[in-house]
Amino acid sequence: MNLSPVGCLRIFLPFALGYFLSYLYRTVNAVLAPDLVRELGLNPADLGLLTSAYFLAFAAAQLPLGILLDRYGPRRVEASLLLFAAAGALLFARATTLGELLCGRALIGLGVAACLMAAFKAFTQWFSREMLPFVNGIQMVSGGLGALAATLPVELALGITDWRGVFRFLSGVTLVAALAVFTIVPEKAGEGGGETLSQQMAGVGTVFSSRVFWRITPWAVAAQGAYLSLLGLWSGPWLRDVANYERLGVANTLMGISLTMIAGYFAFGTLAAHLGRRGIPAARVAAAGMAIFLGVQTLLIVQPAGLATPLWLLFGFFGTACILPYAVLSQQFPPSLTGRVNTGLNLLVFLAAFAAQWGVGAILGQWPATAAGGYDPTGYRWGFGLLVGLQLLGMGWYLVGGRGTGVSEAAR
Repeated sequence: MNLSPVGCLRIFLPFALGYFLSYLYRTVNAVLAPDLVRELGLNPADLGLLTSAYFLAFAAAQLPLGILLDRYGPRRVEASLLLFAAAGALLFARATTLGELLCGRALIGLGVAACLMAAFKAFTQWFSREMLPFVNGIQMVSGGLGALAATLPVELALGITDWRGVFRFLSGVTLVAALAVFTIVPEKAGEGGGETLSQQMAGVGTVFSSRVFWRITPWAVAAQGAYLSLLGLWSGPWLRDVANYERLGVANTLMGISLTMIAGYFAFGTLAAHLGRRGIPAARVAAAGMAIFLGVQTLLIVQPAGLATPLWLLFGFFGTACILPYAVLSQQFPPSLTGRVNTGLNLLVFLAAFAAQWGVGAILGQWPATAAGGYDPTGYRWGFGLLVGLQLLGMGWYLVGGRGTGVSEAAR
């Protein structure tokens, strides 16, 4: 479908703002963790649970979200949910107990649950299938900008206000984003709008019983779960406790990771679209990128001296390959199912991210705190090692166990 530049911007920019905020919320605790620990006396498991509550609520919304997107369209669904995120940010800012923080964080996760999936759904409605890896990658760049904003800019903002002020400001911006999505994005009826509820549920069953879906999903889930959980929280404490960086050094390195993330999303989206025109499927690009990402994590476990920053920059870049399976699966299913396909994958990804973020914290808590009040580097080795092991299993299924599942040639 041919769209004017203005038409493209009307579709892209409001969703980009929503996903910018989604990623900012997702990763901001990597910088704010010391403040939260100091003010509320959180242990590693508490901190992991608090931050991962976002992922749990996000995951819980995914299956109904897929039905809603296919039935009511991305514009109305995302605009409505962003109101919950704004309320959650305000509750988080005013919280005085761990329970209140958990409720606020969960509301934020619920409220931004549609920010990426709604954009992906809109893109399948307005752009050709060949363009999906590219436009999806560009959308991910906006998330990288959100992660970038959650690093040094947040650290500098803490010189003006506290973490509560940061969340009050984010609550207001989220209201603006909801208004922008509702008023600017053009309306287009979803292809599944005429389906009954039972037919829509049958569509969910079609997705989860598909051999195409399960060919790449285990690896994608393990890799994306590790990427989200480490980048969203444990990268900051690792840089403090293993690399011995001061707080400003941690913020600067996290900003660098966000910059490489932006570059990675653009590079992998562009590369997959370019190679796709030459007959090379996006699944191969995804597999190559995720394999290198696995190697980078293995080196982080080894913790080689002097390579902390380069390795985390590579982590940020190659971890973006984990997003390509969304485009791979969108290309394999009819447009009427794309909302349920993407949210089905997202459900599993964010459940994995929740378990990984909380689990690494629980593992870190098995060792006594260091003299400086941080966490023992041995705990990071075991926590990161568990995530690597799960990815190896997923890769093994994709390369060996997935053969003979009958997937189409485009997904091989």
